[in-house]
Order: sequence, then structure tokens, then C-alpha cells
Amino acid sequence: MVRIAVIGAGAAGLSAAYYLLQNGCEVKIYEQSAFVGGQASTFEVLKGIPLERGYHHLFISDTDMIDLIDHLGLSSQLKWIPSKVGTFTRGKTFKFTTAFDLLKFSPLNLIDRLRLGILSLYLSKISNWHKLERSTAVNWLKTFGGQNPYEVFWEPMLQGKFGKDYFSQVNMAWIWGKINTRFASRKGFLAKELLGYPLCSFGTVFDELVNSIEKKGGIVSLSREVTKIISPHNDQKVKIISELRADTWQSPTKYDFHPETIDSEPEEKNLNIDEFDAVIVTTPSYVFSNIMDDIPSNYQASLLSQNYLSAVLLILVLKNPLTEYYWLNIADRNIPFVGVIEHTNLADRNNYHDKHIVYLSNYVSKDDPLLKKDHRDLLELYLPHLKKINKDFTKDWIEESFFQRVDAAQPIVGINYSSQILSHETPFPNIYLANTTQIYPEDRGTNYSISIGKKVAKLLLTQFSTLLL
Repeated sequence: MVRIAVIGAGAAGLSAAYYLLQNGCEVKIYEQSAFVGGQASTFEVLKGIPLERGYHHLFISDTDMIDLIDHLGLSSQLKWIPSKVGTFTRGKTFKFTTAFDLLKFSPLNLIDRLRLGILSLYLSKISNWHKLERSTAVNWLKTFGGQNPYEVFWEPMLQGKFGKDYFSQVNMAWIWGKINTRFASRKGFLAKELLGYPLCSFGTVFDELVNSIEKKGGIVSLSREVTKIISPHNDQKVKIISELRADTWQSPTKYDFHPETIDSEPEEKNLNIDEFDAVIVTTPSYVFSNIMDDIPSNYQASLLSQNYLSAVLLILVLKNPLTEYYWLNIADRNIPFVGVIEHTNLADRNNYHDKHIVYLSNYVSKDDPLLKKDHRDLLELYLPHLKKINKDFTKDWIEESFFQRVDAAQPIVGINYSSQILSHETPFPNIYLANTTQIYPEDRGTNYSISIGKKVAKLLLTQFSTLLL
């Protein structure tokens, strides 16, 4: 039997493992955290109620995740809900739920509103995005969309998503991907956007996926960090050196740990060395560069050239609604967060003890001052700005708050990015890479992580097809 290691128990790693087990492989998953799900993992927001660490939803076009939910027997939990979208700028909130709402967007004159709508519709009809990636979004939008629509609508969105240091580098295909996905989740140009959410939470979906993996004989080893991968030489197997993380040993989790024991000196009692026929790595590229043995200099440079932004999230449990919108884009750069995602304006708040749950989101580079702020400092920074969005807001609306930081949340996609994407096959025999830098032109998300996990598993199975017959 072919023995496979999967590093990372996020959506891509679990998807790859699930598919490999279905095709007769023996699989072990290594995850350094005490939980599964990666960026779509959950925590307990209210007693016994799971909530995603970072906001998540599905579009109608997210067929890989939808099919997985169906295969796991959770289709009845997946609800499709009309989304309410708004943009906050110049001290006011403007509705952007349907195409007609654009006509009321007073920060632009009527001609520029029409240009913005026509441009968005045009982008949704483009099938060949490759030409778009030859230009930055800034240059393309200014040229074809006009200076005023760019300054009022597009630039704040780009700066909010990628920061002042990187927004001018992003190529136009990224904007195309966002527009295309949004239009694909509407049943007609004038219709409202439909978004999907499993009321059991994405965490429950991944719990059930792990249960299926373990029933098929797969091993999910939590709180175990891979510290080194040693590539095979002379037909040897790939060696994995891993260490049990003491800081997460006591972390609450519903899964059993599966640490292996080996005879060693006391100071190495948590180390383990294991051998596999092949390995799939789903970590960010820079993590792979740190754990891989003997990396060629040119490949190392390619790995380290992949830049990421981190997500900084403040999650508030409120006794009153902050807005009427699920998704509120903040186009005012004097406000220190870029999005207000009111989860309970999508998911039924009755499932959250009738509370209102709000994410305040930011994407920041590694040297951004926000990364140095703790929970309390971030809350104090954000609070005065919530009153701009809702004049009735007061601090006593907050019943609980939570702070989450998600590293490597958003790759930065520059000009001609498709030519820079690393292959899933690495320079090392039987070692494969699958992460969010390879999802392009789609943006990162659970659906595409599920898809890429399945894709790399198929690639691996082709390599070992004769052994699986």
C-alpha cells in the first residue's frame, strides 16, 4: 500500500487525504495546531456554539465545497440566503445589493455611476482573464473605468485589501476574479446575490470530514509540528521529522492525539521520525522553505518571493445590530478597518442566542503596526469609529469580544502572476506543494482549497498508479 503524509489539516490537506483514502492509500495528516480546518476553523463564541475564526460563506459557483457537504450528509444544513452588501464612504452607508442601488451612489455623478456599472458587467462577461493580468488593477481601472470611479470606489477597496505598500502591484485579473464570483452568485444581472452558509458551521463540516477520514483508516495527528522533510535518495522513502508542541498539548480538542513514541534521550522525547512514499505539503510557501531539506537556491528564491498579508480580526458579540448589512465595505481610509461583516445578518441570529455577531477585518503586511497591538489596544482603536457607522452605538452594546490573527491569509498577486505560480510537483521526488498561492486566478477560499487538495491528490495518484492496481 502507498503510504502518504499530508502536512496541514486545513481544507486542502483534509481534501487531499480524503481523496487519497478513497483510492486505496494509507494516509497520515500532521497538524501543528490543536484543531483542524486551518483558516476556516472555529472557536466557541457563545457557550457550545462554534463560529469561524475568520468569516466564511459560499458562492453558488463553489461546487467543490457544496459537493463535499452533500457527500458528508450535511446538505440539509446548507442554507442559501440573499446577501445585503453596502459601502461606507463620506460619512454615509450606500446600499449595493442590486444593480439598481448603484444609481443611488451619490459620491459619483450619474455618468460615472453608469460607467461603474457597465464596467462591472463587462468584466463579468470576460472569459479570457490572461490579458488582464498584464496590467495592474490601478492602471487598467483608471484607463477603462475613469479617474473618478477609480478614486471613489476602486482605490479604497484595493488599499483596504492590500494596504498602501502593495495595492498598486495587484494585477487586474484579481479584480476580475472578485467580480466574476459575485456575478456567478446572482440569478441574473438585476438579482440579489445568494450566499451559502452551513448552519452547523464550517467547523462541523471539517469535523465530519475528519470522522470520515478516520473511519477509512486515516490518522489525524494534532499538535504535531513537522520540523524537517528529508527528500529521498537512491530510491529511499521521504523522511518526516516531527515534534509534539508542548504549548498546545493541553488545548481543548475533540480529537485524540496520535503521537508516536521512539526510544530517545529525554530532551528528545517528543520527536518522531517516520517514512512515507510521498508527501503533500499544504503550508504557506515560506513555511515549506523552512522545513524542506537541501533546497536548490533558485527554488528557495521562488518560495520566498511569495508575499502574504495577515488577517487581523476583532469579533464582537453585540446586544443590538450594528448595521442591516452582511458585508459592509469601508471605503473611508480614516477608519482603521476595511470591512464590517455582520455574521448574524446572514446566519440566523436565533442560533446565537439572539445576539449580533460582527467581524471587523483588516489585511496587513508583516511590518504593519496593527500586528503589534493586543486585543485591548485594537478594541480601543476601533471603538470610536463604530459610532460613525451607527450613531446610536455605545460601548455597552458589546457583551463579548474576541481577537483572531490569521497569518498567510492573502497572497499578493502581481503582474503576470500566472507565470510565477509554482508547480504542485517540487524539485524533490514524490514531494508535492498545494497552497493558496497556486489557486489563482480565483481568490483564496475554502472551495478552492478543497479543489486544489483533490487536484494534487490526483496528480500523486498518477505517479503511483501501478502500485495501486
